[in-house]
Amino acid sequence: MIKKENLNHKKAIAVLSGGLDSAVATAFYAKEYDIHAITFDYGQKAAKKEIQVSKEICEALNIKHTVMDLKWLGQISNSALTTDKPIPEIENNKLDDTKTCTSTADKVWVPGRNIVFTSIATSFAEAEHAEIIIVGWDKEEAATFPDNSKEFLEKYNQMLKEGSPQNITVKAPAIDLSKKEIVQLGQKYNAPMNLSYSCYKGNNKHCGVCESCMRRKRAFKEAQISDPTDYEQ
Repeated sequence: MIKKENLNHKKAIAVLSGGLDSAVATAFYAKEYDIHAITFDYGQKAAKKEIQVSKEICEALNIKHTVMDLKWLGQISNSALTTDKPIPEIENNKLDDTKTCTSTADKVWVPGRNIVFTSIATSFAEAEHAEIIIVGWDKEEAATFPDNSKEFLEKYNQMLKEGSPQNITVKAPAIDLSKKEIVQLGQKYNAPMNLSYSCYKGNNKHCGVCESCMRRKRAFKEAQISDPTDYEQ
């Protein structure tokens, strides 16, 4: 792989799960920054697949990629993502039902996940003198995941002003967007959405029935953009 030439030498750290949101967010800044993407293995069922696709996304964007072992996080978690508990499934007509989605969010919640991820990314940013940390937080998931919210973003950035000697800012280009709008943004910035993987289950194909898959399906359909995803159902 030929190392890309970055004339302005601005550096960024990206928290890249390999999912749709983080892939689009990373691609959004790929031409402006020299990005070092980090993928976390916290013992999640989809870890192997997420690492694989994250590597492919980084190759497509010609950026550096590091995998961090955080299996301790999965070991202290009671989440369906990291235990033998079944991954919750949801029907399309329930995706905007707050009660239903709060229940599924509780079942897949991993303790302090985005706090841990972003804190580690901060360490990388300080060490590498990066100006920004790129995350895929978005409005749709913020409805049931508080660590995806605009309020969380603003408060984390306020903490950085107080706690870091460097001028680092967390950037979330999808913070005000729905999944449909994220797909539209991804098309605009030529994000490798075809390589991204959103499924909670970790199979080779997207299951097509977990909440993450259902939101992905709906996003492409509502955006009227061809869905490149291979679903089991």
